[in-house]
Order: sequence, then structure tokens, then C-alpha cells
Amino acid sequence: MRVGLAMPVALALMVGAGGGSWLGPSSNTMPLTSILGVLLLCLAAVKLRYCLWLAIVCWGLVAIQYQWAAQLPAGLSGEDVLVEARVVESQRVTSGVRLLLAVERCVSPDQRPSCQQIERVRVSAYGLDQNLPQPGERWQMTLRLRPPNGFQNPGTFDFAHWLWREGIHATGYVRQDPAPQRLTPSPFSLRQQALSTLETQPLAPRTQRWLSALTLGLGDQLTQDDWELLNASGTTHLVVISGLHVGLVVSFALLLARQAARWLTPGNWRLRAWPWWFSGAAAVGYALLAGMAPPAMRAMIMGLVGLWVLSGRHAPGPWQGWWLALAAVLMIDPVALWRPGLWLSFIAVAWLIVIWQGRARPQGLRGWGWALVRSQLLLAPLMAAAVLVAFGRVAPAAPLINLVAVPWMSLLMVPLALLGWLLAPLPYASTAIWWLFEQGLNAFYIALEYAVVHWPLWEPPRALHLPWALGLFVTALCWGLPGTARWLKRGALILVILVPLWPMSQRLSHEALRITVYDVGQGQLIKLRSAHYRLLVDTGPRYRSGFMPLETLWPPGQHFDQVIVSHADTDHAGGVRALQDQHLVDEWRAPAAESLPVKSLPCVRGTEWQRDGVTYRFWWPNADHIDASANDRSCVLDIEVGQQRVLITGDVGSQVERRLVGDLDAPVTALVAGHHGSASSSGLQFVRAADPQHVIFSAGRDNPFGHPNDAVVRRFRQQGSCLWNTAHDGAIQLRLSTDAPIEINTLRGDAPRQRC
Repeated sequence: MRVGLAMPVALALMVGAGGGSWLGPSSNTMPLTSILGVLLLCLAAVKLRYCLWLAIVCWGLVAIQYQWAAQLPAGLSGEDVLVEARVVESQRVTSGVRLLLAVERCVSPDQRPSCQQIERVRVSAYGLDQNLPQPGERWQMTLRLRPPNGFQNPGTFDFAHWLWREGIHATGYVRQDPAPQRLTPSPFSLRQQALSTLETQPLAPRTQRWLSALTLGLGDQLTQDDWELLNASGTTHLVVISGLHVGLVVSFALLLARQAARWLTPGNWRLRAWPWWFSGAAAVGYALLAGMAPPAMRAMIMGLVGLWVLSGRHAPGPWQGWWLALAAVLMIDPVALWRPGLWLSFIAVAWLIVIWQGRARPQGLRGWGWALVRSQLLLAPLMAAAVLVAFGRVAPAAPLINLVAVPWMSLLMVPLALLGWLLAPLPYASTAIWWLFEQGLNAFYIALEYAVVHWPLWEPPRALHLPWALGLFVTALCWGLPGTARWLKRGALILVILVPLWPMSQRLSHEALRITVYDVGQGQLIKLRSAHYRLLVDTGPRYRSGFMPLETLWPPGQHFDQVIVSHADTDHAGGVRALQDQHLVDEWRAPAAESLPVKSLPCVRGTEWQRDGVTYRFWWPNADHIDASANDRSCVLDIEVGQQRVLITGDVGSQVERRLVGDLDAPVTALVAGHHGSASSSGLQFVRAADPQHVIFSAGRDNPFGHPNDAVVRRFRQQGSCLWNTAHDGAIQLRLSTDAPIEINTLRGDAPRQRC
């Protein structure tokens, strides 16, 4: 069998893109560029075809390196820059609006690096309620930006990588002074005109949101509740512009065109090529209407390749078509190699080729019905394995839901949504069609909510991800490949069912206590875990947009024996409400004078308890200091594991620290620096008395307060302490045991730094 060109091109692009990602952000790519240029000339002299393959590899590498090079320079982090930009997306959030901007001109302050290379930024804007930016408008704004970073915590979504693969080169917010200015209104856009038309229809807001998402690719119109329901039911793919939607448009256009050809040229209508061209143009036009977002572009390319294969005119086989579609997507957008949606869609198509290759085409309604059921049942375990690897979650009811939801959406909902647009010129016709769509959507929602209540989204322990994904993969192979023994099919299915029931030991290996200082930005959230005890100190911040990092750390339904809120400031107690709503807490503790939305016991100096051989003790506040400032009445917690001691001081100032000097038994093994490293804490007397081996700053990257303070850092360095900072290191894990020295691990290290 001839390999052809599609597979080598796709593999060459993967090699190039993978090499560009492996090199990472580099400030000087000239040596590499020179070497590749010389190599290209040498290969061109040997054989031109070799030169072509290397050129394709170079294209993938250069495209990835360009993504790194376009990011905001570190020297502009936290600085104000003046930009002229076009609004790409505008999405309302709590108390403001989130904007995606295409930067046309950027001016940085004097004596600072240039920002001309950035092209797309994601910013939040507040105070623009009466003058909201709309997609397509051009604005002049002063932005305070930072490089695209995200929190780094164990087992959580990598936001920084998502920003990179979406081509977002900086994040930040819009400065209100000077006020933003609209430069030009949005030009005519068929997409925005269609959205405006939808908003005038007498339809429920949910119906309008879904019509926008299904037909115009405006997924940002869906609310957070919509996405949570789709994720929990495993039906997210139904609302993203995908092969399903493009396939329906292509099929309908082809059906109409071939019928027209039959009427116009009844003698040789089967030989006419223009119906296929018309169908391809419909696919391109629909993708353009949907904004040519990566999923729409990918579906368009796969649809065009599918048309070519089905037309029978010098068409490749199904696998050659598969590789051709992959090569075309990667050639246009090499960064798509790191988008989970790419691999989920191509894996699904590849598996459909495998399970249907060599089988006769279904006949009649019964045959097509059974084909749909068989395809969905064989797809379910493979796609569940892929989603588990990509996102760490499983929707238990997804196979059964999709068995009904896929035909419901493809045969009823999407055709009604598109038919409404076709009938839009006729008065009341589109409204009637969309009213039928609304009734179908209501029934769809009721079914999803019922399924999610009885079979909620499951996020298994990380230790189960790989074995269960492998089990699901093997099950899919056993049932999908022909000739597999019946006992092997049944055995694989039984093993997959038993994997989630496998007893997972909650005991820690050799350490008595594991402490995790989470990366939550400018705030504090610390988890302490021993064999039978789970304690939280603080709940992290709640940001102005309403975002709470605590919500990203664990799936709902976690159990905590105790939660200690050091004091009620938003950076320490911002996640209390989310913790109360989504998890189970046996006991809350906080200073007596603090106002929290939960009932709590006071943390009082002298209170002591033991769990799993670990001693916990409150050193502060005194019962007679409830009138002190909020910072100075913070709970101070001392933890002892054998001869090792960890001290968490909240936000107490240097005056309180001096009162604690008598309790110190130097050296302290690890100290979570007070007030995130502020100059008001970590006084000289306290630092010398504690003599900490390790100091941890829980602070936000590029925070406006300058934490940790330079003088505080120098103070600890002079004491010989090893310094750690969540802003640079990500989450910091401490493992303590009675018979071994402390072990510290981090999730991120952006650059080599002197710690000790």
C-alpha cells in the first residue's frame, strides 16, 4: 500500500511543532535558524524532496516558536501600556466584562521593552456598564498586563498552557484612568447581525443562547450553569461547532444541489461536479459564519476531505483522507497539536473507520438505527478513556445519554436551528420553527438534569486515571476489532467495571504529615493531610470577577475534618462560601471577633490537639486581644512532627511576633511567612529567634503590594533560610516524618534561583 504524501506531511509537522515546544521560549533563535538554513541548502543539493520535508518541519517549529516570542516581555509585567485594538469577544462576568482583544498597535513606557509583538490579549474591564465594548469595535485603552501565567497546583487545569495554545499573549485589566475611548464602531458583520436578530425573537434567553452556540459558534453566550450541565452529562461536543454541524450543512447542501442537477440535467446529473463544489462552499461559508474558530475550521477541513472521498473522483481511501485532514489542520494551525479537541475528534473519526471498514452500508431505517446504536456503544469506552486522560473526569451516564442525545440533536435540534435561519426572510416562519426548537431544548434539558442528578460527574483519584483509561481502551479494542474471542470481550468489560471499586488506601506512604501550600495568587490556602486527618488553613482569595481558586482544586463532595480561617480578610477567607456549598466540613475555627458566613469555634492561645501522632497548637490570639486589628488577631498555628516544627502565622504583625518569641524553640523547620512577606511582619527579632530552615511566601506573581518585601527577603537570607515562593514555584509540598529530614517539592520553577 502506498503511503502517499498526507501521512509524512502530518508527521513532519508533528516533529517540527514538538521540537518548537521542547525548545520552549527562547530569547535567541538565530543559531538554530542558521543551522536549519544551512541544512536546507545541503539537502536541496542532495535531493529536493528531502528539502521539502525539512521545510515542513521548520514550518511547525517556527510557528510554535513564534507563539512563544509573541508573549509579553517580562519587563512589561505590571506596567501600563497604551493599545489600539479590535474587540474579538466580549463576555459579561461578575461586576464587569471580559474582553479578548486583537492588538493593532501597542506603545510601552520609555526605557521599557517593546510590546509591538503581542497580538491577542485577554483583559477584564470594570466600570463600563453604560459603554460596553462590542465585537468588531476598535478601542484605545490603557492596559496593565502580565505574561500569560496561571496557578500551578497538583491535578488542576493548566490555565497558562491553555492561554498559550489559544494564542493569548498577555492577560490583565483595563485601566479606568485614562478612560478607554471607542475609535470606530463595529463594521457590518453577518454573524453579529444574526445575533442581533436572535435577540429580537420572542424566545427564552436559554433558547437564544443555544441557537447562538449551535449555529453561530458563539459558545461564550452559554452560561456557567449550561457548561456545567454539559460537562457533567458528557455532551459538551454537541454544542461546539463540530463535524456534526458541518456534516449536516454539507449533507443538506449536497442534497439540494444534486436534486437541482437532476432537474436541470436529468440525463447525466450523476456526472456533474458542481453539486460537490456547492456543498464544499456551504461548508466554508458556515465555518466563516461561525467565526472560523479552531473547532469550526477543523470540522470544515474534515468535511471538505470527506466530500472529496465520497465524490469518487481520484479520491483517497478513508485512512489517506484521515491523514490528509490532520495534515491540513496542522499546516494551517500547528498549535492545534496541543488542543485536546483536535485529538478527541480525530480519534473518534479514526475509530469509526476501524469499526466500519469492510462492513456493508446499512440499509433501511432499521439498518441505520442499529448502525447508530452500534457506533455510539463502541465509541463510548474509547472516548471516555480519552476524556479521562485529557480532563481527569468521567460522565458515567455519557454512553446512554449520547445514545439518545446524538440523534436528538443531529436529526431534530440542529436541523430546526438551521431551518429557522433559512426561513428568516419569511415573517413568523423562523419564529415558529425556533419555537419547536425551544420545546425540544426544554425536553433535552429535563433529561440531562435528571441524568446528572442520578449519575453525577465523577472525578476519580489521580491514581485511577491511567489504569482505568487503559482498561477502557482495551475494552474498546476487544469489542470493536473483529475476531476477538467472546471470553476476552466479557473479561475486559468486567475488569473495567471493577477498577473504580478497587480499594484505594488513604494512608500516606512513609511521611506522617503532608503539607501543601497552594498557588492561589495573592492569598493563602494550606492543606495538611495525615493518615486519618484533613485540615485546611485558610480558603484562598475571591477575586473581583467572582473567581475563587479553591473551586479549581478538588471536585465537589470533599471532606475536611477542620478548617481554620486565620482571619476574615478576602485573601484568606474568600473561598469560605464555596467551601461551605460544595464540600463537607466537620468543624470551623476562626478568631472570635471575625464575621464569617459560617458558625465557628474560636481559636484561642493554648488550644492543643493531636491526630495521627502530629501535635497542633494555637499560639495566638489571646482571649484578651479580640479588639486588636484584623491582622493582629490572626490565628497562629504551630505543628510538631517529632523534632520538626512548622509555623503558620497568618497576617500578624511584628508586634505580635515579638510576643511569640518566648514560645519559639529554634530552629523552626519551616515557616509560612506572615502577611505574604509584607514589611509589617517577619521582624528582625522574630526571624532571629525562629531561625527557620525553610521560609515559604504565599504571594501572587507581580502583585501590586510588592510581596515579599525586599528587606524581609534579605533578613531571611542573612539568617541562612531557604526561600520558596508560590508565585514562582507553584504549589509547594512539604513531607514530614519522625525519622527523616523534611522533603520539599514544587510544581514549577521558571528559572534557576538561589534558594538557600
